[in-house]
Amino acid sequence: MAKSMPPKGPRRSKNTGKAANILRLSLFWAIVIVGGLALIAIFNPPENLKEVPISDVINRANKGEISKIEGQGGLLKITEKNKQKPSQKSYVQGGVTTLLRDNNLNNQAKQTIIQDKEPSQTGNTLWNLAIILVPTLLIIGFFMFMMRSAQGQNNQAMGFGKSKAKLYGLDKEKVLFSDIAGNDSAKQDLEEVVDFLKHPKKYKELGAKIPKGVLLVGNPGTGKTMLARAVAGEANVPFFSISGSEFVEMFVGVGASRVRDLFSKAKKNSPSIIFIDEIDAVGRKRGSGMGGGHDEREQTLNQILVEMDGFETGTNVIVLAATNRADVLDPALLRPGRFDRRTNITLPERKDREEILKVHFKNKPTEEDVNLDKMAAKTAGSSGADLANIANEAAIIAARRNAKKISNADLTEAFEKVAIGPERKAKVMNEKEKELTAYHEAGHALVGHVLPDSDPVHKVTIIPRGGTGGVTWFLPPEDKSYTSVYEFKDVLARAMGGRIAEKILYGDDGITTGAGSDLRKATEIARDMVIEQGMGKKLRDQVFHDDNGGMVFDKITHSRPYSDATAKAIDEEVEALVKEASKRAEIILTDSKNRKSLDDLANALLDKETLEEKEVNEILKNAHLPESARLHK
Repeated sequence: MAKSMPPKGPRRSKNTGKAANILRLSLFWAIVIVGGLALIAIFNPPENLKEVPISDVINRANKGEISKIEGQGGLLKITEKNKQKPSQKSYVQGGVTTLLRDNNLNNQAKQTIIQDKEPSQTGNTLWNLAIILVPTLLIIGFFMFMMRSAQGQNNQAMGFGKSKAKLYGLDKEKVLFSDIAGNDSAKQDLEEVVDFLKHPKKYKELGAKIPKGVLLVGNPGTGKTMLARAVAGEANVPFFSISGSEFVEMFVGVGASRVRDLFSKAKKNSPSIIFIDEIDAVGRKRGSGMGGGHDEREQTLNQILVEMDGFETGTNVIVLAATNRADVLDPALLRPGRFDRRTNITLPERKDREEILKVHFKNKPTEEDVNLDKMAAKTAGSSGADLANIANEAAIIAARRNAKKISNADLTEAFEKVAIGPERKAKVMNEKEKELTAYHEAGHALVGHVLPDSDPVHKVTIIPRGGTGGVTWFLPPEDKSYTSVYEFKDVLARAMGGRIAEKILYGDDGITTGAGSDLRKATEIARDMVIEQGMGKKLRDQVFHDDNGGMVFDKITHSRPYSDATAKAIDEEVEALVKEASKRAEIILTDSKNRKSLDDLANALLDKETLEEKEVNEILKNAHLPESARLHK
């Protein structure tokens, strides 16, 4: 049965109406004040009269050069002969009376040009009225504004528990599945949901029930929100979008009230879709908050659970939710009947990355030799948002050099800027720092070059980029789904190559802070191998994952899932892995043939500052892996 749909025209929000009323009120009082001042100016227009001494006035009056003198109190307005209006003014205490009494004027002047008037009170009266009325009107206007504001706050307080969800899906510019490249399995799951909303009858005839919820899980930037927008565009049904953080307020019960209001709106417009972005903001495991059962977030989550799978059934409302932290969600939220489907949105593979790049370059002019397939191969591990950023940066770089089309050089520079940070050519290093950086990066490159399970060297530079003094960049030749122990250990060894190169060049006491980030990364990888992957020697095939969601209160109240003795064994395993990597790197770099290659590569870096893959391979063609540094498989 067809349902009534919301009007497609633009809606006027309450905030817009309130702002318009305030604007009209301010405009009205501004007109009143300006009009009053204009009336005063009309009834008492200013006169531009030249002031002259009274003695000069008397002399000219006696000579017959003045046709009229108008006295208004102490002010004398002088009209010269052959003129119709006063052009001069003078002042005398007592005005015309003083002139007549002191016999300063002759009889002819007294008889023909002296006129005396009462001072005009019109201007003074209007100014007095203005002094009284204008402040009064301003005070009245202020109180009216305060009353209207109080009324608006009253209305806002009454709507405090209302949902802030925005309605999408009925706009003209829609996002469709055809506009999204990659993620074919995720699109297939969501296309079935859309098809159910469009053709529910064929599913119900087979006894199929509409899914209650679909949870979109994936790394940041993989396109979870974009896929949800595509569902809105494809389904052509009301689509209510809200963020998980918009439910939670400092007052207990407000979030639950907003959940009830949201589902009530969706049910009235069913079939419809609710999209909750970043649901982990409200859907975290219960029992971990400081407020117990009266915690606002838990109350909100309880209401979501009831609305999704309570006593009321057959509402034809589907809930889509997105998160990149599915591990911290409450188990009751993840069970079938609430979120029936969990759609994993993975990082795009090479073919998908090429399609995504084509989408983002569709409306961007490029040179004929721009190779998106080659760029797709380089960007292993990049998300859709990363690829969009690369395309945008390439366009910005091309525009900055006033080019009409994007070139391969622009694309490469954009990729490097996004991946490892922009070049900081303004940073000046002295000769010793440059030498240290060159040997440090050459150490990374040489160790990675000779190790059999290491990724190939893509680029080496001693130009500071991002927050580093130099970069040795390794790129995998193809996408990988798994990583072996040998690959992890080669990564550890090449990470230690920079510190060992410093040690060879300057001795144990000459090492610097330049290897700080390398050491942190090596320690993190070693600890992950032992705790998460079960790759230790003593603790082989044992995992010690502490799943508390990283919440401070959990860390305070929950003990570690292993004993102190196990913690010590983990520390020993991590230390052994790092020491083994350091020893392998030292064996490689102290070998006589490799030492010459290390010096050659460092000197080339000091000369050119940046070396590409082919240049590095040519310089290191004689480098080899000593037998004692080899891992026997």
